[in-house]
Amino acid sequence: MRPYEKDPQAIYAQSFETVRREARIERFAPAMQPVITRLIHACGMVEIADRLAFSAEAAERGAAALQAGAPVLCDCEMVGSGIIRRYLPAGNEVIVTLNDARTPDHAQVIENTRSAAAVDLWRDHIEGAVVAIGNAPTALFRLLEHLDNGWPKPAVILGFPVGFVGAAESKAELAGNPRGCDFIALRGRKGGSAMASAAVNALAVGTPEGRVQ
Repeated sequence: MRPYEKDPQAIYAQSFETVRREARIERFAPAMQPVITRLIHACGMVEIADRLAFSAEAAERGAAALQAGAPVLCDCEMVGSGIIRRYLPAGNEVIVTLNDARTPDHAQVIENTRSAAAVDLWRDHIEGAVVAIGNAPTALFRLLEHLDNGWPKPAVILGFPVGFVGAAESKAELAGNPRGCDFIALRGRKGGSAMASAAVNALAVGTPEGRVQ
């Protein structure tokens, strides 16, 4: 067996240092650096730094919303599970409506996916919220449709749906026309729940290299 690092704090510190060095994190605005660092840390792909699209004040406004107690709206349970609750600065509520009892029947009514139907249940929570989408492109498309129809705006949309049908397209739609919302999105097919929750964690606490999860 080859020797391996066993000190959790050293592992954390070395991981973030590697990300900062290889991705040249200093080229990004200071507020975005923790977000990009955690995103790369979550997926192990330094190259995603060059595939991110984001609005100029996305990180600041997302962090401020969490500090003010805004809820986090997640498109699936995996995103919600990846959010480190003790890092949320105001005991923020994490809301996942995918498994709400109303969702399956509503999906039939709107002739769309359960993920899209679950978004319809966000209406009372959406204003000023942090939205984290890490699985379903239809959830992101549905949210954008509602914004087109006059829904209140969230503080920030974290767009990381993954897959081969609609993922790249939904994120391109968000980046091309964010409907006046701040946003962070990963262009193309890549994404996933771990990245969406990592973005929330970054907005909540930054990159505490010495803190063990």
